[in-house]
Amino acid sequence: MATIFYACSSDESDDPILSNPDPQPVSTQVTYATVAAIMSGNCNSCHGATPSSGAPMSLTSLTEVKEAIESRNLIGRIENGSMPPNGSLSSTQINNIKAWQAQGFPQ
Repeated sequence: MATIFYACSSDESDDPILSNPDPQPVSTQVTYATVAAIMSGNCNSCHGATPSSGAPMSLTSLTEVKEAIESRNLIGRIENGSMPPNGSLSSTQINNIKAWQAQGFPQ
C-alpha cells in the first residue's frame, strides 16, 4: 500500500501577478528624461511651450515641471484625477514623478 501526500497553497507571494500588481515598478533612479516623456505624452498638448485650452503654464522644461510640483500641487492634481482632463496617468507614471521629486529632481 502506498500513501501519497499532496498539498496546495494559496500563498499570494507565489503568484507573480498578486505579488507585483504594477508590472513596471519605479526604477531606482528617475531622471527628468523619464518625467519629460510622461509630460510629453500626457500633458503637453495643453501645457506646451505656448499653453492652450486654458492651461495656466507650460510643462516643457525641468524648471517648469519642478515649479508646478513644488508650488502648484501638480502631483496632487494628477493623483486625484483632475489632471490630465482627458484621462489619468498610470500608477507607474505617478510613482515615477513622485520618485523624481523625492530624489531631488535629478536631470
